[in-house]
Amino acid sequence: MNTKHLFGIVLATLLLAGCSGKNENKGAKEELPLVTVQSVFVQEVPNRSEYTATVEAFKTNNITSNSGARIKRILVDVGSHVRAGQSVVILDDVNIATQNAAIAQQQIQIANQKRDLERAKELVRIGGGTQQTVDQMQAQYDAQIRALEASSRQLRTMRENTVLTSPVSGVVTAKNYDAGDLPAGLPILTIEQQQPLKVIVNVNESEFPQVKVGMGVEVKLDTYGDEVFPGTVHLIHPSIDVSTRTFQVEVAINNTANRVHSGMFARVSFNYGTSRSVVVPDRAIQKQIGSGVRYVYVYNTDGTVSFREVQLGRRMSDRYEVLGGLDNGTKVVLTGQSRLVDGAKVEVQK
Repeated sequence: MNTKHLFGIVLATLLLAGCSGKNENKGAKEELPLVTVQSVFVQEVPNRSEYTATVEAFKTNNITSNSGARIKRILVDVGSHVRAGQSVVILDDVNIATQNAAIAQQQIQIANQKRDLERAKELVRIGGGTQQTVDQMQAQYDAQIRALEASSRQLRTMRENTVLTSPVSGVVTAKNYDAGDLPAGLPILTIEQQQPLKVIVNVNESEFPQVKVGMGVEVKLDTYGDEVFPGTVHLIHPSIDVSTRTFQVEVAINNTANRVHSGMFARVSFNYGTSRSVVVPDRAIQKQIGSGVRYVYVYNTDGTVSFREVQLGRRMSDRYEVLGGLDNGTKVVLTGQSRLVDGAKVEVQK
């Protein structure tokens, strides 16, 4: 067999094989991404918000003195429970003795001025003196009376500052001096009112119309797990923080059992009732890489899928509340999203 004849046979064989392969490719069915879908639906959704905060004393009082006296005795210690009006610090009363002596001297001067004034008035009556002299002496006498009154007020203040009392019922949380010290700069004691306690929460601006003074809230403390401590909205700050778009709410926590302490980490839940909202299975939610965008793939009637950004609300077990992006009854893809792109044709698993 010559070379030309052999080349022709090989060429014919290759052409037949190519034609056969093309016919086979034409007959093969296109493989579509396999997905499962589910319709979203409307249900009652709890309208709640949760915020974190730190427990604080309801009131904090710093026990100080401006008398400049040394500390004679401190009657309580850190951790002591005190009641309103209870004596907690006694200061040196040496200044009181000095003030008493000064007042006694003023009283003697006033007594002498009074006798001199009476004599002057008698001289005027019998024609042996002048009214001008009487008027001058009267003015001096009146000034001395006012000075005595001021000294007496000062003495009362000094006595009050000698025995310092607590204006609130609470717990001593700081003691900065000991007996014999001369207070300077720091308070002698710090007393915190711990019944009730409070948390200050920064609440989203959008909830401002819903928060009311006196409304109940739930407070959970990480120390006690899921145990709920009832709280009440005590004060709503009227201004909005323009940088965070939040406003402050003070929540009072009943602490009759003294189980809650300032500094504890708290989670505060506001309950605004329920609302009917679209919910979507959490398996349908995807997160766009490099951003906070959440999206789903919507299954269309023509067998294709569409990319759809969604706005999510609260999570409820295995579902999310949808605030925007989906309507009731829309079908969304639950599985197989990794192979999908916007507009892709898919096969639904039966």
